[in-house]
Amino acid sequence: MDDEERRALEQRERLPGPLRPRRPADFDEMYTDVPPWDIGRPQSEFVALADAGALRGRVLDVGCGTGEHALLAAEHGLDATGIDLAAAAIDQARAKAQARGLDVRFEIYNALELAAFGEQFDTVLDSGLFHVFEDDDRARFVRALHATIAPDGRYHLLCFSDLQPGDWGPRRVSRDEIRASFTEGWRVESIDAAVFDVRLDPGRALAWLAVVTRV
Repeated sequence: MDDEERRALEQRERLPGPLRPRRPADFDEMYTDVPPWDIGRPQSEFVALADAGALRGRVLDVGCGTGEHALLAAEHGLDATGIDLAAAAIDQARAKAQARGLDVRFEIYNALELAAFGEQFDTVLDSGLFHVFEDDDRARFVRALHATIAPDGRYHLLCFSDLQPGDWGPRRVSRDEIRASFTEGWRVESIDAAVFDVRLDPGRALAWLAVVTRV
């Protein structure tokens, strides 16, 4: 086993399993190194959305990590904001924006308090946040999200699929759970099988890509 493989194994062992909710401290600790979800580029599923013109208006990257999806939106000429609870991640995101000459606002903020953020967005991108919440917090997040997305705005969700084998990483989510989370005040446009790119072998995990409209 070489050094890179050993590091990947150690990171996997440090990941909270799917039945253990992640806490803010978990994320701060993960950013002392490069966490498995931080691949140094946007998720391929979101790149495809951006290239297809599916991102529009004001864009919020919720649980943005080091900011790749907010930066992607800015590269497409959109007004982009990213929020994350991990201060280390936001510091890195701001440094990336400066290095790339992109005007993106990054804020340390709790996604569960989005209603108090006091702004509305036309597009919200979620790469791996929804699947970290316990049931109560998931419902709270959806309520906050509804206050944050403008009418007819869209929420693009990429989360771990319940079809992904193994017990490492985040809690898995089923299609039915996604549909059940977005009922009154929402319209689920699609939930498609997708992939989540990660730094751990084999480099990707099974995911769902959902598109949900705020009505």
